[in-house]
Amino acid sequence: MILAFMCPAASVVAKDNPVPFEDWLSEIRAEAKERGYSASTLAALDGLTRDKRVIGFDRRQPEFTQTFDEYLTARVSKSRIESARRLYAENRVTLEKVARHYGVDAEYLVAFWGLESSFGRYQGKYLVLRSLATLAHDPRRSRFFTRELMSALQILDEGHIESEKFVGGWAGAMGQNQFTPSSFLNYAQDFDGDGRKNIWSSQEDVWASIAYYLRKNGWRAGQGWGSRVEIPEGLTITPDPNPRKGCRAYRNHTTKQPLASWLLRGVAVQNEVLDGKYALLVLDPDDSNYLVGGNFGTILSYNCANKYAVSVGLLANLIVTR
Repeated sequence: MILAFMCPAASVVAKDNPVPFEDWLSEIRAEAKERGYSASTLAALDGLTRDKRVIGFDRRQPEFTQTFDEYLTARVSKSRIESARRLYAENRVTLEKVARHYGVDAEYLVAFWGLESSFGRYQGKYLVLRSLATLAHDPRRSRFFTRELMSALQILDEGHIESEKFVGGWAGAMGQNQFTPSSFLNYAQDFDGDGRKNIWSSQEDVWASIAYYLRKNGWRAGQGWGSRVEIPEGLTITPDPNPRKGCRAYRNHTTKQPLASWLLRGVAVQNEVLDGKYALLVLDPDDSNYLVGGNFGTILSYNCANKYAVSVGLLANLIVTR
């Protein structure tokens, strides 16, 4: 989800001693002006202040503070499963049309939709620019969020949404699928053909945008995601000593091995289809271990947290099975 360009303004935040927010914001404004953004877009930066609540949320993300069971209980709840099944049934014709067009599985579109915004009911109430500016000024992930801030300004400048309606989650994600601004620019779709990439109020555009994201990040239709497994007593399993960089979820993954090798070692897959060739184990301190295939990595590209990826997979399974 990170744009390729490096924003010069990212350097204005020193790692140990960030400059005052107002001075930093002046540098951001100068960079935006240099990019040619309109006066009305630049005006959206007027009066921005840091949102201390956002920093607090950033330090207490549930993906990193809850156990697997706590996380899944809260997100793959009975009410969410019932809503997902009902909405899938009501919209199945359109969902399958979108899924066929992009080569993905329709139930996963509903699973992402449900987990990201409770099926569009909650898209966030935080000012996107204020949240992104707060996180960009903060040294923890300054470069990433500065690029996202510039992408948000581009969205405004291109007229995809009005400034006063530009709200989203505390970290700047937006719309019914909670895309980051850079993901919007790279993946948002106009599936209903009205000339707008409307992830805020067009369900077709929302589902199509999720589908296009999955396709571009390697989704393989019909291949499942994984299954919870029990590791046989006495079998030693260790994390990959050279995990993939850029996503800390991979620190709790083993190396990828032939699926047949896992089965021979006594790691039994319950009922979920994998790609039939290779799989890896997702390890958890609470012994919630999952054997996963390639589509699991695609889910992680949407949100780099193993608990999140498992919740998407489980909800998708439960939509089509009872």
